[in-house]
Amino acid sequence: MLIRDVEVEAQGRVDVRVAAGRVVEVGARLGGRTGIDGRGGALLPGLHDHHVHLAALAAESASVRVGPTDVPGSEGLAKALGAGAPGEWVRAVGYHESVAGALDRAALDALVADRPVRVQHRSGELWVWNGAALRAAGLDDTGDGRFWRSDERLRAGLPPTPLDLKGVGRRAAARGVTGFTNADPHPAAGLRALLRSLPQRLTVLGLDRAAPVKIRLDDLTLPTPDDLAGSVMRARPRPVAVHCVTRVQLFVTLLALDEVGSVPGDRVEHGAVIPAEALDWLRRLGVTVVTQPHFPVERAAAYETDVAPDDRPHLYRCGTLAAAGIPVAAGTDAPYGTADPWEVMHAAAGRQGPEGLTPRAALGLFLGDALAPGGPPRTVAPGAAADLCLLHVPLREAIKELSADCVRAAFVGGRAV
Repeated sequence: MLIRDVEVEAQGRVDVRVAAGRVVEVGARLGGRTGIDGRGGALLPGLHDHHVHLAALAAESASVRVGPTDVPGSEGLAKALGAGAPGEWVRAVGYHESVAGALDRAALDALVADRPVRVQHRSGELWVWNGAALRAAGLDDTGDGRFWRSDERLRAGLPPTPLDLKGVGRRAAARGVTGFTNADPHPAAGLRALLRSLPQRLTVLGLDRAAPVKIRLDDLTLPTPDDLAGSVMRARPRPVAVHCVTRVQLFVTLLALDEVGSVPGDRVEHGAVIPAEALDWLRRLGVTVVTQPHFPVERAAAYETDVAPDDRPHLYRCGTLAAAGIPVAAGTDAPYGTADPWEVMHAAAGRQGPEGLTPRAALGLFLGDALAPGGPPRTVAPGAAADLCLLHVPLREAIKELSADCVRAAFVGGRAV
């Protein structure tokens, strides 16, 4: 395949030849009568979403969205949950307490009682079931209906949720995404087979031998640094990807890595709160931070009430990480955030103060290798995998817009997806 007249960074307008899934030649006026006319648009390495939850994202099409921007208060929540035929299961996602306060079984029963309803919190870590759902699944309905991190236990009593994987792959390709890193903490053994219909390249934390092992921390059951060090040692020689969304989780992680030593590929997932005194520590350990710089924008109102004032200046650092020499990359965390990496880039470039990035640096958050996020960006060069994102416009225009509207086509292994 020949892609003619495209802008390749640092090389100007050139032709790119692809064969056997790789870029084999880049140069001016390469021979070949047929091919794709790039019309001067930029040809980039395909975007890689470094932290996403694909099965949950695919289930969104069979779910009711009940987040703060989706439903207006308790009346809107009741209307959304009550739509459809009585008796049918309702799966709702994206809930936050700012909609109608803290939910439990009694609160859900008061809103809708004639059908089984389960509501997932925006964090993805809590499900709330009403009484009808508990009874339908054969569970005890005398409790509060709140289940923390219990997806595997609850799944057996549920009807299967349709997964729109083709839609996920199609929408991602339209945004120039050619690769995903699935970041579930306890991926089922069959997850890779389930996701094989996606056209994108796939890395699964915990399952793939070369990929990091995911370790999720919780303040309520937080291990000591010595205990976490033991978990890290059991994962070695593989790197680890440690879920850190609080200050104490980060420091326990850093203490553990100090004890056992870091290895290339060790990651902090989210880095929701990184105090300034942790920056030198992270740099010394060589740990990559895979963050979500869009969350302070998407969730600004909620963070004003949910996050302690002392932590707000340290939320989802980005610019200060890069300035400190700490490898930093981004993942959408979809479906718990936008699935559009261009929106993440736009948010990263639009943040005020030292956490903001240049638009070009924001694009780079999604150009790192799957196993080296935050490392040198992939390039369009001979020998590279032909995972490519073709834009309608030159790069200078694309980084002004930082919009998926700039994407014309995506290729995985040289095949248009």
